[in-house]
Amino acid sequence: MSRDTVVAKRYAKALFELASAEGVVSEVEAQLKLIADALKQDEQIGKFLSLPSVDPAAKLAVLKSAFGDRISVLVLNTIQLMISRGRQSIIANVHEAFVKIAGEVLGQAHATVYAARELSEAELAGVVAEFGSITGKKIIAEQSVDPSLLGGIQVRIGDRLYDGSLSGKLDRLQKTFKF
Repeated sequence: MSRDTVVAKRYAKALFELASAEGVVSEVEAQLKLIADALKQDEQIGKFLSLPSVDPAAKLAVLKSAFGDRISVLVLNTIQLMISRGRQSIIANVHEAFVKIAGEVLGQAHATVYAARELSEAELAGVVAEFGSITGKKIIAEQSVDPSLLGGIQVRIGDRLYDGSLSGKLDRLQKTFKF
């Protein structure tokens, strides 16, 4: 396990403890996702935050102006601490670790449901119910359309992939014919 991963888990655990004490775990998770997604989508923000010549207060001011009141004081203070310690590069890792910690403690699991077409609310609810009974956790699903699946679905929960897609079945069939 890399050093950044270990450090990210420590920040995530501390932030989770504070968020759960205030009863704002899901809000903090959404805010971390907002920041992590912004950093992933715009490389310029990440480059700016990593510049050692820029004062940490200026970096924080830019983040405050960019996100405004969409970020709580709790998340802002955590980001400020990370920036002041030169750890801005692990913000996305902190989000991932926070999601895992929150899921374990609250009995939740995040799932990405891949389908060849967009599923209706009823179909997605059926998938969530089925995988909730399989895992014994409350599933929080995110949907992604992948036409290469041809039909059926794939569900990724953590590092586990449940493949019920037509393309997956065809691949497995092809492998059985090859000796």
